[in-house]
Amino acid sequence: MSIESAARAPREVVVVGAGIVGLSTAWFLQERGIDVTVVERDDVAAGSSWGNAGWVAPAYSIPLGEPGVLREGLRTVLSRKAPLYVPPRVDPQLWAFLLQFARHCTMSAWRRGMRGYAPVDQQCLDAFDTLTANGVDVPTHEAPVTAVFRVNEEAIEQVEELEHVNSAGVEVTYARLTGDEVRRQVPQAGDQVTAGIQMYGQRYVDPGAFVRALGDAVEARGGTIRRGFDVAAVRDESDGLRIVSSSGGDVRADRVVLATGTWLSELARDKGVRTRVQAGRGYSFTVPTDDPALSPIKLPAQRVVCTPYQGQLRVAGSMEFRRADEPLDQARIRAIIESAKPLLKGMHWNERTDEWVGPRPVSTDGLPLIGASDQPGVYIAGGHGMWGYTLGPITGQLLAEEITTGKRPEALRAFSPTR
Repeated sequence: MSIESAARAPREVVVVGAGIVGLSTAWFLQERGIDVTVVERDDVAAGSSWGNAGWVAPAYSIPLGEPGVLREGLRTVLSRKAPLYVPPRVDPQLWAFLLQFARHCTMSAWRRGMRGYAPVDQQCLDAFDTLTANGVDVPTHEAPVTAVFRVNEEAIEQVEELEHVNSAGVEVTYARLTGDEVRRQVPQAGDQVTAGIQMYGQRYVDPGAFVRALGDAVEARGGTIRRGFDVAAVRDESDGLRIVSSSGGDVRADRVVLATGTWLSELARDKGVRTRVQAGRGYSFTVPTDDPALSPIKLPAQRVVCTPYQGQLRVAGSMEFRRADEPLDQARIRAIIESAKPLLKGMHWNERTDEWVGPRPVSTDGLPLIGASDQPGVYIAGGHGMWGYTLGPITGQLLAEEITTGKRPEALRAFSPTR
């Protein structure tokens, strides 16, 4: 791509990836008058944008690495029942990633990361509102998130984390609850729940339905979504960029956005992106309940979350560092159920449906990668870990601003892909 081409304002942008991050970027580029083509090797919302818990929760959009994660990981890392699991195999790339990740599991690194998250957390709900007010016809639902605990010490640890989030500038309003108070408000809370914390100002959404509606909105505004397009390379040409498909039918553009989730490192390795992204696989499934689920439930000690979903409850959890395309492991599903059973009642575990595993894109320092790469005209949007849904629309909004103005928004300062 020539210097003159890179300096010109873009007219056509290709976004690689039709999850919530890629489609949000496409939508906000359209808001700025850009012609957009989205290319996707599978289909809209085919990956983590479908199977995640559907939380839009800035209170929990925080750096993944913290001392507690490291302590827990060292103790349980090889156990198939543990929330964090690494299979015992020789995989030099994975173990190199985990070593780098462990180096960032300090309180000082967490605080630095939280200062980076705060500006986007503060804006993320407004970005969703912009979408739903302008053609994305699946609503978000405001509801408190209730965290439940077997012992009060676990609740104290959660309060400390929330206060750290508050001190970083993300306002979180919460209330402490007794076990009886939790049971009065959360029909699924069992007898072993002795304490709870309720976080206000959070939301949830049907994740697959929302992303499909977002894709429909992009197409309704004149955008193109090309399914079955597997990107092999992004090549410079004198008048722009060529996006090469492994199956033929290349496309060209003035700018390209790589929003390919876990597969980001494969396309970005020659573009100055040194922060590796690894598959941190999560599991989910849907469970009928005796009583209607009223709001999201979090089991912090068990690292399990539950969300009202199509009249039932979607249960999600686990962080499994396996290859992205390995099959679902039923032992991991059973482990989530075993850990949640003592705290939840009225759950028809044996009638579960929609069993799913998907690779969430985890970076070595627990921060997203958003912005320009070293290849002129190529931008990165990924590495959000478990918070891709919460931060997808605001990522798209801020990145569209950077692409069209050439100026990096201050809110993206901590997320440089070439850091």
